[in-house]
Amino acid sequence: MITMKSAREIEIMRRSGKITSAVLSSLVRAAKPGMTLREIDRLAEKGIRDRGGIPTFKGYHGYPASVCASLNDVVVHGIPGDQVLNDGDILSIDIGTTFEKYVSDTAITIGIGAISGEAQRLLRVTQECLMRGIAAMQKGNRLSDIGHAVQQHAEAHGYGVVRALVGHGVGTKMHEEPQVPNWGDAGKGIVLRPGLVLAIEPMITEGTFDVETLKDGWTVVTADGKLAAHFEHTIALTDDGPRILTLRENDFMELDVARYRPDAELAA
Repeated sequence: MITMKSAREIEIMRRSGKITSAVLSSLVRAAKPGMTLREIDRLAEKGIRDRGGIPTFKGYHGYPASVCASLNDVVVHGIPGDQVLNDGDILSIDIGTTFEKYVSDTAITIGIGAISGEAQRLLRVTQECLMRGIAAMQKGNRLSDIGHAVQQHAEAHGYGVVRALVGHGVGTKMHEEPQVPNWGDAGKGIVLRPGLVLAIEPMITEGTFDVETLKDGWTVVTADGKLAAHFEHTIALTDDGPRILTLRENDFMELDVARYRPDAELAA
């Protein structure tokens, strides 16, 4: 069942999202060559708790950490441990906060030190895919319009769109209905109405969209060993359009959703 959110609930989720985005921004600033993923996880938990939140991921179905930290060919759900960040790596950080019983969920992929031009392009296009998906989250559109926008942009740049994992509704639980695929034909699924809150999260690969899960039961990697990127926001649909509840203050790329509407052309 899809649970629509009231204005009061969306405001609480916005406050949750401010915690999540602030902590994620601090992790982006902290991540440097020589740092371990375990150190990033510790900073994340402290940052969330110091701001009055609870790390949503920790203990979720037995997950042992406060963030998912995924390096290079790891698509999602990388468990932070003693892995050391090296110059040229790309790192996806996925983080969630529960605040006053409501969840916010967001992710970003960043470069560590100097990264290749190919990696920079993958990160840029994946973030654009997210923004294209958000721009399609308009009153009266259909759910599949979101994934269609993501897929069109990714494949136009020669990238794969992971099929095995999807975005989702979010509220008092991290994963609520509906599921939000990052691919598909436009014009299908539920009609989007104000009060809907979604976590849209493109997972884009350099090569095949096929993935494998490692023996730990969590870590998902690309089947061909090529790079993957992951960007995510929690978004509420309002009468005025989509409202990003996990917006990072200094991410100017994401301040103007309208520029990612279907008629907006982005650089190749």
